Amino acid sequence: MLGEACATGRRLTRDELEARRREGERAAGAGVGLRLLIRAHLAAAHEAQQQEPPAVAVRMFAVAEQAVDAFVEGYERAQSNAVRQEVAARREFVDDLLYGRSDPGKLAERATRFGLRLPQAHAVAVAEGREPYGDGYPVARGIEEAVLARFGNRNVLVATKDGRLICVAPGDQPEVLTYFAKQAYAATGGGRAGIGRPQPGPGGVVHSYEEALGVLELAERIDLDGPVLHAADLLVYPVLARDRQAMEDLVESTLGPLRQARGGAGPLLDTLHAYFDTGCVATEAARLLSLSVRALTYRLRRIHVLTRHDPADPRHRYTLQTAAIGARLIGWPAGPARSAD
Repeated sequence: MLGEACATGRRLTRDELEARRREGERAAGAGVGLRLLIRAHLAAAHEAQQQEPPAVAVRMFAVAEQAVDAFVEGYERAQSNAVRQEVAARREFVDDLLYGRSDPGKLAERATRFGLRLPQAHAVAVAEGREPYGDGYPVARGIEEAVLARFGNRNVLVATKDGRLICVAPGDQPEVLTYFAKQAYAATGGGRAGIGRPQPGPGGVVHSYEEALGVLELAERIDLDGPVLHAADLLVYPVLARDRQAMEDLVESTLGPLRQARGGAGPLLDTLHAYFDTGCVATEAARLLSLSVRALTYRLRRIHVLTRHDPADPRHRYTLQTAAIGARLIGWPAGPARSAD
């Protein structure tokens, strides 16, 4: 082709250029390295140059440039198509994995393509930042690269879903999810991650994922502190929330009298939260609320008088703490407070 084009002084035809593009696509599909292929093109051009008179050979370089450009275009087009197909297949697999919408056996077979062995137990971490994560976003890509660089392909999958970053790892490797969560927190300058418990089998990934989402939802609803929250540490909350009517009755019967305090139940309820969150240490609770210990002690006495439950008495503490947790879960108190103190 080069010899003919050089002899006539013409440029490559449209059919010849398209043929080079098809060859580029075929080479990409065969997995041949582009550097080797470019070298082969240059070698062919050099051979053609030696067979032609100098005046004719000069025209060969323009034709060779056309041929190489068309070849590389086809090669890159095939690679781009392959990448798009891989991304689409990966996204579909992640959806099926997290929602359990595929046959477990077929899902396990597909999982091996992405480095997962689903028969063993897995746990899922879900990270959300101040801005949604998206496929190809620099932050999401950086976190994924950091995790894979640290742990390699040790049965780990990092992906995005609904604006969040997901990490699936073997249940016996909790350090992977902890590292992932810390990387997500550092990369976003904030954010939060929830980690589900290890669960066996393909369905276990779904359960662990739902637990991680539930942890994030709970943290948002009751304003839990901490960048990394483990579902195993928060099992009491879904248990308490399971019977909402019983929880509402407990909260109202135990904490309802706090509405009679000057300023309503809010300040005294905040006092209970701080007192229990600090392990019932009055000095720490006072510091958390920016109060003096004397003011905090006064509030605790008011709670005792109004509810007839003493926060400092172990016999009463469990009821008060359970009611305080329930108040967080159901958003109590609701409505205007009555002042009667």
